Amino acid sequence: MSMLPGLETVKEIHAAQRAFEMSRRTADLSFRKQSLRKLRQWISDNEKRISDALWTDLGKSSTESYLTEIGLVLEELRLHIRHLRSWAGPRYVLPALASLPATAATVAEPYGKVLIIAPWNYPFLLSVKPLVGAVSAGNTVIVKPSEMAPAVGQLIAEMAEELFDREHVAVVLGDKEAAEELLKMSFDHIFYTGNPQVGRIVMKAAAEHLTPVTLELGGKSPVIVDESADLDIAARRIVWGKFTNAGQTCIAPDHLYIHRKVMDEFLEKAEKIIEAVFGEHEQAHPYPRIINERHFDRLQGYLKGQELIRGGRTDRASLYFEPVFLRSPDPDSPVMQEEIFGPLLPVIPFDDISSVIRDINTRPKALAIYLFSRRASHRRRFIKETSSGALGINETLTQIANHRLPFGGVGQSGMGAYRGKYSFDTFSHTRSVVRNYSFPDIPIRYAPYSRLKDRLIRLFLG
Repeated sequence: MSMLPGLETVKEIHAAQRAFEMSRRTADLSFRKQSLRKLRQWISDNEKRISDALWTDLGKSSTESYLTEIGLVLEELRLHIRHLRSWAGPRYVLPALASLPATAATVAEPYGKVLIIAPWNYPFLLSVKPLVGAVSAGNTVIVKPSEMAPAVGQLIAEMAEELFDREHVAVVLGDKEAAEELLKMSFDHIFYTGNPQVGRIVMKAAAEHLTPVTLELGGKSPVIVDESADLDIAARRIVWGKFTNAGQTCIAPDHLYIHRKVMDEFLEKAEKIIEAVFGEHEQAHPYPRIINERHFDRLQGYLKGQELIRGGRTDRASLYFEPVFLRSPDPDSPVMQEEIFGPLLPVIPFDDISSVIRDINTRPKALAIYLFSRRASHRRRFIKETSSGALGINETLTQIANHRLPFGGVGQSGMGAYRGKYSFDTFSHTRSVVRNYSFPDIPIRYAPYSRLKDRLIRLFLG
């Protein structure tokens, strides 16, 4: 549907999806694969329309749109189409001794009705990639795109209308009131990507129906550069990781801890990279814009009272916000207490890596931690002494590009994971199946019990 339906229509869709689910049509693997193939073909045929919509909402170039959204969805579809049959097949395990000669296996079955609530920062990727997993796993789906990326939301609605019957996949457009109405309804799984504040609302609503949730949230992901780091590589990868999509990335480096000995050299290199990447006239470069005036003003507020190392030029009319480095903000300032989600990078010098680890561990667990170091002892310490959704060593962002790794948070940065097979598993219930035979029927488990049975039970179970 290409426009927000009325509440009664949404309720009708909800009921129709329940009936469609009970028909067991989505359990057919051929039906699922055909749905995925149609989706992949539509995306390939409409790449320019998707890029144009991303340009309209966020000012993304076609290359960045493909690199960070379209290409990742196409890869996800390729994986699911190729591996669906093996993922969905039974997984046999050894039976319990008490049930011999039984066979035992796990079988992936659809949850049923799934609700996906997507964010605005990667509006195509984070709407459609979870949709791929939900369809692959055999569910019916309602997708609620973000109203703050209206061009992409409208396009996703048109895509669903062209490809799917609405009792299978439907798109509901609208503001937060539309999401609130959807959350009042009963689903079998809810998948939400966004901030922790709304994540709590989603989890509370899901609890009313005992609905399991996947929460892909965010937080303040630190990046650390020690005195041993390759500064050329660190500067290039941190600049790319921080300022891709104008910093509006949940796994972007939020703030930088850098050893005092190498701070000035690093900043010189980073400045040269920014100039080379964005040019002397950054406003004329196809550099993504801030999503709207409210977020622009929020970011502008972070600059108050701060010492700027570089940057600071902004244009509210065009939502342009150039890359900014801030020097040693007060730990209690808003820029150090809230997820920045924009092109501002606080720079904090340190002398002892232990102090950095202590500071990280006093904060809520991040979606990612990035460490640039050539010292094996520092790498081992971050693996053993910190916790986060992901840990990147001499790297930023690319953990999301590996379908063999789960993508997800821990603690306040989220719960559950997806990507590749992890998406299929997230949207599937793992059902245990035990099949036994009438003969032989081993009597050891049955009462009345004796000393001999007691000894045998302890032998087998001890």
